[in-house]
Amino acid sequence: MGINQTRIAEVILLGFQVEPSLEMLLFGLFLLSYSLTLMGNGIILGLICLDARLHIPMYFFLSHLAIVDMSYASSTVPKMLTNIVMHQKSISFASCLLQTFLYLALAVTECMILVVMSYDRFVAICHPLKYSLIMSWRVCTILAATCWLFSFLLASVHITLILRLPFCGPQKVNHFFCQIMSVFRLACADTRLNQVVLFAGSAMVLLGPLCLVLVSYTRILVTILSIHSGEGRRKAFSTCSSHLCVVGLFFGSAIAMYIAPRSNHSQEQRKILSLFYSLFNPMLNPLIYSLRNTEVKGALKRVLWKQRSL
Repeated sequence: MGINQTRIAEVILLGFQVEPSLEMLLFGLFLLSYSLTLMGNGIILGLICLDARLHIPMYFFLSHLAIVDMSYASSTVPKMLTNIVMHQKSISFASCLLQTFLYLALAVTECMILVVMSYDRFVAICHPLKYSLIMSWRVCTILAATCWLFSFLLASVHITLILRLPFCGPQKVNHFFCQIMSVFRLACADTRLNQVVLFAGSAMVLLGPLCLVLVSYTRILVTILSIHSGEGRRKAFSTCSSHLCVVGLFFGSAIAMYIAPRSNHSQEQRKILSLFYSLFNPMLNPLIYSLRNTEVKGALKRVLWKQRSL
């Protein structure tokens, strides 16, 4: 191979290329969103730990979703905020690859957790008498562990394929973090294999799970419509609509980013899509679950009342 395989030492993240007067506005917006993400998901996680009534499989998986969302945002946003304030947009190449790895692993984990949550709702509504048998704590633990293990293994495959590439420039990444497709452009070799594996992996973890979710909710809808009790139907709709909102936001933005034809979006549009499912999605998830879930609102009231009485 007649190419220079010297690895680049650091990468420059160009981020959002806007006027300096707008940078502080973006900083304030992103800092507020990140703070709300940590606070909202932290409250959800705390309520699930503190309230014994939420110690059921549905909220066990919701606690994992909250952990993923906080980690997901934390893998990219702090560096983005630092770059805006310090005007120092460089990141070491090793840190860049670590950011790519964590982002991929946590994105796949969220996808898998959402599928498991839809399966949990399917069993609870369509097979209520067998629910405690099917969704035992042993099964729940195995499902959660499988989600995390599979996701980190899949991310490891992508990083391993990246490490086999020679990187000799350019050093600039036209993104606010080391997004995997932007990292491909740093290589001075053919990345078609990487792109094919990325597309296949994206299709597998997005389209496949989405089909499972849609099948589950089709069955759930049929079952809900056959419920004669108005209260039971309302409660089932309330629980499932929250989850469907989260599923729609996550899968919609991710499919638009990784599955839709690349020519359909400019680079700036792709940055906004990435920002949506890496920051705004994790921020909205706890709001959706808390505003539309009477059990979560009840748990919050009980915890606040307990603290007030102490």
